[in-house]
This record gives sequence, C-alpha cells and structure tokens, in this order.
Amino acid sequence: MKIVIIGAGNVATHIAKALAAHNFAPAQIWSRHANTAAALAGQVGSQAVANIEDIDTDADIYVISVTDQALEQVITGLCAHCHQGVFVHTAGTMPMELFEGKCRHYGVLYPMQTFSKDKSLDFKKVPCFVEASDQLADDAIMQVANLLSDNVHRLAGEDRKWLHVAAVFACNFSNACYTMAERILQAHGLNFDVMLPLVDETTAKLHSLSPVVAQTGPAVRNDHNVMNRHKDMLKDSPDMQAVYQMMSEIIMNSKNK
Repeated sequence: MKIVIIGAGNVATHIAKALAAHNFAPAQIWSRHANTAAALAGQVGSQAVANIEDIDTDADIYVISVTDQALEQVITGLCAHCHQGVFVHTAGTMPMELFEGKCRHYGVLYPMQTFSKDKSLDFKKVPCFVEASDQLADDAIMQVANLLSDNVHRLAGEDRKWLHVAAVFACNFSNACYTMAERILQAHGLNFDVMLPLVDETTAKLHSLSPVVAQTGPAVRNDHNVMNRHKDMLKDSPDMQAVYQMMSEIIMNSKNK
C-alpha cells in the first residue's frame, strides 16, 4: 500500500512515525511549509513535498491531517490533482461529506488522543474511529487503522462530533485546570511537580470507577466553609474564581442527579 501524508503537524507526525515503525513509511509528506515537511520526512524516510502539484498521483491512500480551517481548501486542491486512490481526513468534528463531488472514495480516520510532536506514545493503544463512503474506502481505511492501532471502531460522523466534544471536556478543559493550578503554585514558590502524584491517582481511579463515583473534594461534600475560603483567596483572580464557582456547582449538581 502506497500512502501519502498531507500535513506535518502533531497528528500527521505521529501517524507517519507509527506507519514507519511497521515498515509502511509514507511515500511522501506534504506541507505548505517546506521545512516542516522536510523535518518529518527525514525522520521517517519519506520524500518531502511542498507543492500539491508534486504529490504522486498513484498513491493508494491519502491521509489528510491539517487544521480544520485549512481542510476544505487542501481537499479541493489535492483532489483536483489526484484522481485515484482513497482520501481520508483525521479531524474529529469535520464531516466526511467535505469530499463529496471531489473524489470517488473517501472517509475519516479519527485517532482520539492528545498529540504533541515531541512526546512519544504507543499508537497501538490509541482509539481510532473510522467512517467510509463505500466498501472500497472502508477496506483501505480499516487496513491503515488496524496497522496503526489495536483499538479500532466504526463510527458515524454525527456520533464522532459528540465524541470530540467529550474529548475536549476530558482532555483540553482538564489541562486548562492544570494550567490554573500551576499559576497558583508558581505564585507561591511551588513547582507543578508536587501535583503529579495527585493527577496520576485521579486518572488511575477512572480505570475502575466512573467519574461520578471517583469525585472527591469540598464540593461533593457540600463543604461551603472550605469553598467560601477558597473563593475568597481567589478574589484577585476573577477568572479562576469564576471557574471555581462554576465547577463547584457542577460537582454539587452531579451528586444530586
């Protein structure tokens, strides 16, 4: 199978490296920024391409992993140049129908994970969600997905959008809370490292308990004395005070449902 990766960002980097680790190094890596394409191509033994017109037209599958804002424009340009093969994007919220009228065989391969270029991970454990326009596309995308991961599912686009929203709550918003915790700690001469055992145990509990059952802290105990003291301590940081109040209310309401 000849694979071309369109993009050289966080997701594209991990997909390219995972493919290369299984001796399926992409034939080409495209990015509109020649230096980023060259950097990734050098890591996985691929050819770097900076112009869509230089992308091979005989690939079996084109994996498009660019920003949501650029996705439709990139799809249009790529499909105008390449007329064969299967085209797939990796976005969580963008519809498969972006390909309609531009190519014959297409779909989505959404890896649900937080990716950073410089942080390695085991892609075999990453849940991957597949949607396809037809059987030919499904066969090709599933082949790539199963090569990348041992945790592959078929999922319709509407459900994938809700999965992505849930992932934002579970990952992005929780990380924003870590950022606020770090601000508090740094203001008082403490390093965020002191929080890591707490963060690790909080996450580890979720492997055996539901989030509602695993919840601890003053809000779940309705301890308004502690919560009021905390909010008073945050009076000089209205944004964090507002988040504290809102999250405490969510926890208290969740307990009563």
